[in-house]
Amino acid sequence: MTSIRLPFNPPWSWSQFHQHFALRLLPGVESLESDRYSRTVRVGDSAGWLSVRFSAVQPALELTLSDSLHAHAPLLGARVRKMFDLDADPAAITRHFTNDPQLGPLVGASPALRLPSAFDPFEQAVRAIIGQQITVKAAVTIARRLVDRFGEELPSPSPDGALLRLFPSAAVIASACMENIGMPGKRVATLQRFAAAVADGALELQIGQGADALVSRLCELPGIGPWTAEYIALRGFGEADAFPAADLGLLKAPLWGSTGITAKQLLARSQAWRPWRAYAAVHIWQTYSDALMEPKRKQPTGVQSLPTRAVDR
Repeated sequence: MTSIRLPFNPPWSWSQFHQHFALRLLPGVESLESDRYSRTVRVGDSAGWLSVRFSAVQPALELTLSDSLHAHAPLLGARVRKMFDLDADPAAITRHFTNDPQLGPLVGASPALRLPSAFDPFEQAVRAIIGQQITVKAAVTIARRLVDRFGEELPSPSPDGALLRLFPSAAVIASACMENIGMPGKRVATLQRFAAAVADGALELQIGQGADALVSRLCELPGIGPWTAEYIALRGFGEADAFPAADLGLLKAPLWGSTGITAKQLLARSQAWRPWRAYAAVHIWQTYSDALMEPKRKQPTGVQSLPTRAVDR
């Protein structure tokens, strides 16, 4: 096994990332412990697993790679740094929002919040398409079916036996029989068109030309609109200025009062937050999540509340 120390500039919140992964966890592909996140990995012809442990003693994460991934250590170290947003400058981000009457107090009160993103942009894009117009929990259920049916077995399971399968490749998803997978036919068609475009090279899933170019390319595919495309840029690539303005959690956050805000109004307001609109989204989502959780905190023991729609994020 190979171990790499990944330092970061505090403040940084492990609890934020733990909560993020706990809500979306794909058993078999991912595992989560109190101080560790692990997942299966495919890099070219190599397959294995990585494990990221939070250190409570020093501002760093410890990345451990299976022997099969040793040759890819520099690449994987960089991808994990991006995934956990270890290179952000929290002081600069806080200063950027200081004079904003809505965002300034939020960012100032929680400077440790970062921008969690996916290890694999393709996997995140698939999960974003699956998650159109349904709850996060429902989307995870469908993604798990996808893995169980079409994911390859990991050649050598992780030492704890929790990591067993690889997320399906674009070519596999493009040609798979999706009968009874749990999605409407139109969304299945969208997913398979997207996967086919990635598999045959018609769509380059990269952000080298900027987030706007990626969003534009994605929106050319039938069934993918601005929300999905912006969300892929934000969560799939950790693009700091991506902003899914039509997201329900952003529109209904308590920040805007009981009537909320329209997507058009929010998009206009977000121009002042460039080039770090994704961090604004993270803080707004957090207020929405806190508002959803508040009734549960006040609820008497033994009383069950009605389920709430889990909006991403």
